[in-house]
Amino acid sequence: MNEIVEPHCLECSHRLKGRTDKKFCSDYCRNAFHNRLNRQHNNLIRNVHNRLRKNYRILKTLSTEQTGSPIPKAILTNQGFDFHAITKVKTENPDRFYFWVYDIGYIPLNEAQVLIVIEETDAFYQ
Repeated sequence: MNEIVEPHCLECSHRLKGRTDKKFCSDYCRNAFHNRLNRQHNNLIRNVHNRLRKNYRILKTLSTEQTGSPIPKAILTNQGFDFHAITKVKTENPDRFYFWVYDIGYIPLNEAQVLIVIEETDAFYQ
């Protein structure tokens, strides 16, 4: 015998009414289903973005306070700066690297000091 299988919501398993290709009973269930599927990926992105934002705030604050002056790395470290959370690296020559968090970066001067630099926004994307 041919039994007709009635469709059920992929999130809450309630019986679906309406279109034959319907997968969810409501917007709430559709959002909950996709949020659950993407939770681990979204958490990774959120955590990386939070680290970048924190680094950006630290560099931005120090750049206005210490314009053009070398800053001890210890100040960055004490404020929670993560030296691994950067958005790009540029090199001027083999001995000079610029580490960027969006449009604010730093140049390591030696083992103990850095110089904060701000890049023109238009030049950032070239």
